[in-house]
Amino acid sequence: MLRRLLSILLPAAFVLVAAIVVPLGAVIAGQRTQEVYVDRLGDAGRFSALARTALETERRDALEQEMRRYEQLYGIPVIVVAPDGEIVAGSAGIVRLRGELERLDAPVAITSALAGERPEPPSTVWPWDTDPLVIAEPIGRDSEVVGAVVLVSPTERLGAGTLGAWGWLALASLLPLALLVWAVMPLSRWVLRPIGRLDAATSAVTAGDLNVHVDAEGGPPELRRLTDSFNTMVEVVRRALERQRSFVSEASHQLRNPLASLRLAVENLAPYLRTDEAREAHDIAVEETKAMNRMLNSLLAATRLESVTGTEATLITEVLDTRVERWRALGGERGLTVAVDVPRDLWVRAPAGGLGSILDELVSNALRLSQGTRVEIRAHGGDPVRIEVLDDGGGLPEEERAAATGRFWRSPRHQNIEGTGMGLAIVAGLLEEAGGRLLLTDGLRHDGGTGFGAVLLLPAVADPPGTD
Repeated sequence: MLRRLLSILLPAAFVLVAAIVVPLGAVIAGQRTQEVYVDRLGDAGRFSALARTALETERRDALEQEMRRYEQLYGIPVIVVAPDGEIVAGSAGIVRLRGELERLDAPVAITSALAGERPEPPSTVWPWDTDPLVIAEPIGRDSEVVGAVVLVSPTERLGAGTLGAWGWLALASLLPLALLVWAVMPLSRWVLRPIGRLDAATSAVTAGDLNVHVDAEGGPPELRRLTDSFNTMVEVVRRALERQRSFVSEASHQLRNPLASLRLAVENLAPYLRTDEAREAHDIAVEETKAMNRMLNSLLAATRLESVTGTEATLITEVLDTRVERWRALGGERGLTVAVDVPRDLWVRAPAGGLGSILDELVSNALRLSQGTRVEIRAHGGDPVRIEVLDDGGGLPEEERAAATGRFWRSPRHQNIEGTGMGLAIVAGLLEEAGGRLLLTDGLRHDGGTGFGAVLLLPAVADPPGTD
């Protein structure tokens, strides 16, 4: 997140500095051009005064000597043009000077000067411009113009000077740019720190941890208020869930004693029943009280399962080692064998402390409902990890599997077998919260069919604890 914000703020800082530096660079180039123009214009005015005297007295030697010395010192050719456009004097040979004027296409400036007008200031000379600066100054004024002085000033030194000034300007701009970058970093962290805490807390809530609390210190006031609202929201949700679970648990416990008394009272009526109809009704009432008792037990178990929050890295064999013997004992009572085939180093991301309860529910279903002879627990590596609880019983038809994960759903063939139909629904919900999935498939193949299989798909753990 910090990198994304910096990728926006840093270019904005560069653009801000450039928005100041680029116009300033243009001003510098224009100012230096004007300085050179004014300097050359002064030189042209001096040569104009000398040329007027020379033309009036017909003594041009001193003028030409002065122009040659000027070109030698500054590398700027000087040309004196008569009103008819012919070159009458210059700092070099007439042929070379004529070629210089033709190459530069300077007649416009000369025509204006011969008309008694000073040339307009030139446009900005940029460092990449190669054409020289042409200055034409009239000799005389108004109707007394007797010629024009033309200076052909190279712009290489002007461009180099402008480029050097730009270099110093660029170096100077590094300071405010560095200050902006220096300010952007802590500002970004100041803004993003509470966002990062909120993101981590949101992930924890998504994983089921409702005891999370975000520090509301630091950051902009809007984010501090958002953090306080988030903490309040999480606390409200946590309390609501706790009240709901407490209600279910307490209601189940409170109903146990009256239900036990009711069952005892109903059973004690047996000696006083005289007709077959009364005894049949009595048997039905006893079975209903037993079903209600099983329902209460299931509600308590469901409450314990749904209280599981968060996820954790879990070693499958560590969970199985604490339960396999009990499963085998329960299976032995029902005439079923329980087999386990799970790699020793297989880790999954499972509901915190809940994988054992989930497997208890699935194995219990297989032992109670399969009416087969064998239950197998298998696991296969990969991502996701596949944990299978398979039996060789009668299985479930394809159309019933889709409804089997609904709450309180029971197969018509299992209506007289204890259970509430809530186990698979709770297991499926817990797996989804942990990033996994429950699949209902075929089980172990046998002569009578394919049995029933419950498959847990859970995320693999890339770096299990203790493997560094």
